[in-house]
Amino acid sequence: MKLRANVLLKENSMIRLILTGGFVVLFLIFSIPIMGIEWIIGKFNPELKDKSSLAIVNWAFRCCTFTAGAKVDYIGEENIPKDTPVLYVGNHRSFFDIVLTYPRVPRPTGYIAKKEIEKVPLLRTWMRNLHCLFLDRNDVKAGLKTILEAIDKMKNGISICIFPEGTRNKVADTFLPFHEGSFKIAQKAGCPIVPITINNSSAILEDHFPKIKKAHVIIEYGKPVYISDLPAEYKKQPGAYMQQIISETYFKNKELI
Repeated sequence: MKLRANVLLKENSMIRLILTGGFVVLFLIFSIPIMGIEWIIGKFNPELKDKSSLAIVNWAFRCCTFTAGAKVDYIGEENIPKDTPVLYVGNHRSFFDIVLTYPRVPRPTGYIAKKEIEKVPLLRTWMRNLHCLFLDRNDVKAGLKTILEAIDKMKNGISICIFPEGTRNKVADTFLPFHEGSFKIAQKAGCPIVPITINNSSAILEDHFPKIKKAHVIIEYGKPVYISDLPAEYKKQPGAYMQQIISETYFKNKELI
């Protein structure tokens, strides 16, 4: 009986993988005509293009969350300012971190992704439509250019999301050092920082790759923080301050999983 249950669980996890992966591939293929329409809309009404692209991708991400069988509890969404762009910063353990957080943003938001993703056809087009930027982690000059582009987007009303650990952390219940350069975006743009604490997202895929399993994920949005309001010892190291907030929230919410 136990063996049969294990077989069924394995089959279910593979079915979720096929459904989720299949949906992504089909979405990218069948959205090609939509990309053309979005391009035309952007020529005449960029603001409408921002809204429509956001709605389409958010729908796709919700479908991915459903096919993956993920249950997500969102806490503190009332902390996200609606009248100004913000810099979202969060811990990063899973590819699903973007899938789970993107549908909750209240305004156009560009995520900063690694440069390698820009090589993926169709996906890069949707990401550019959503003001995403691609960061070359091996080229300091190119990285600085990306940060300057992000500052410019925030000054023009676009929120930015970055995972300041710089890469997916593969060790459970730990945090890689937050890169302080990430926080220059908020400092130069004069916008608030909203911490995102993500618990258990790696249980969907990364903990048992390539299987996709049901998982309970908790995502909490902290109160917005302005670097200018930080204690003096943290104004030059806002990354350390934000990491402390996210760490405390993470271990608090771990008890709810």
